[in-house]
Amino acid sequence: MSETFTSVPQEGAGLRDRERLSFDLDADICVVGAGLAGLSIALEAARLGASVAVLEGRQVGWNASGNQLGTVMPGFALPLTDLIERIGLEDARELWMLSKEGAEFVRANATEENMPGIGLSDGVLEVSNIDAGDRLISRLQMLNEDFDTEVEGWQAERVRDVLKTDRYFHGVYYPKAFQVDGRKYVHGLAALARRAGARIFEDTPVVSIDHSGIRKRIVTPSARLRASHIVLAGNVHLGAPLKRLSETLLPVWRYAGITAPLGERLHEVIAFKGSVMDSDGIDHFRIVEGDRLLWESPETTWAASPERFARAVRRRIRTIFPQLGNVEIAQMFGGATGQTVHGMPQIGQLRKGLWVVSGFGRQGMNTSAMAGQMIARSILWGDERWKLFSPFELVWAGGATGRVAGQLVGMWGRASSAAAGSLARYRERARARDRDREARLAQANRAAGTGPRRPPPGVEPRPTSRLKPAAHDAEQAMEPVSHDAGVSR
Repeated sequence: MSETFTSVPQEGAGLRDRERLSFDLDADICVVGAGLAGLSIALEAARLGASVAVLEGRQVGWNASGNQLGTVMPGFALPLTDLIERIGLEDARELWMLSKEGAEFVRANATEENMPGIGLSDGVLEVSNIDAGDRLISRLQMLNEDFDTEVEGWQAERVRDVLKTDRYFHGVYYPKAFQVDGRKYVHGLAALARRAGARIFEDTPVVSIDHSGIRKRIVTPSARLRASHIVLAGNVHLGAPLKRLSETLLPVWRYAGITAPLGERLHEVIAFKGSVMDSDGIDHFRIVEGDRLLWESPETTWAASPERFARAVRRRIRTIFPQLGNVEIAQMFGGATGQTVHGMPQIGQLRKGLWVVSGFGRQGMNTSAMAGQMIARSILWGDERWKLFSPFELVWAGGATGRVAGQLVGMWGRASSAAAGSLARYRERARARDRDREARLAQANRAAGTGPRRPPPGVEPRPTSRLKPAAHDAEQAMEPVSHDAGVSR
């Protein structure tokens, strides 16, 4: 998380000095990578009594570790229905519960006492770009009944009451999901890990790893480290020594911007206090610092300067909320997430004493915390729940060809979502026009006295049946019609 919407000095984050590893060291556990996953492992393992050393090639939280908007909710990048189809209901339910534990791990640590100014707020709203009421009902039933998750279904009218736009229809509200200041959280994790006894070394890239034997050896530019367990938590940035592992991830850079202060007009247009994301994964936004809008949307499969996408963010805001006009983007930032081919995190043991945690995609906040707890407890307690992730193997992401394909698939997905949304809004307008036309016609008939006549008081209306005509009527219906008959007949 090299750049975010909130600037936090190193002193305020609890990291007064950036220490390099300049001497040989022994530890129980060596964690490679000081992002959300690596720091969660270090914190949990240190709390359980292990000696932990974290090696970071640059600085803590570099390159937007985890979700940039700090949204924390249960689940994975892989849709729940696909997860059930892949591994069955029982295992899917257990994995979902683990993801909920990860979210609670974040909540327990992200307190004002532990991390001053963390800004935790509740509520996440997932909105649909199309009218999908039937799918919404089935999803709500599944989350409530099978996965013990508190959710509410919102009709389009309720969604549009808090989001003044016709771009969104139904919504799923997660009252127990929440969001935090992402940069303060990752630095707060580092401070908590240090307090628990973990040692964090920045500007210390890994040159080579010898994972044979009981004690593994890690070589850095200025020192060597020995450990019984090595955890690879560097995501797409593991570097040359572990290039083959990094190539199992498709790097996706997401870019976000924060507007200049917008005043009260922002709250008139967006009355929802939590995070909002659309079901197609295109837009993700929330209000920060009182009257600024934090908006994440563009993405690429290559690194680019975030400033290049300021116009795209501004255009996207204007498309969804035209009432806000052409807003000023005060700051842009971005970072990479690693996405796996199957959409699930890579969590497990590659060989005895060598572990991997990566590939969290856009669900980085809760899943990285879940992985931290799970791996630390696996190493120290023998917890084997990491084997639930065994069906999701390491799969090559396609290298440069995979990046091109990923970019094209992303572009196609956005275009498909835009087309589906346009069609849904067109149909909604057509239904509204039909209702207005019928209402005007009914009003005109009442005014002219030509509407359906009511029988006099006390007279029962004559029943009519279209199922079987009477015999006399049937005979008349069978008589040929005379062509000499006048118009009156």
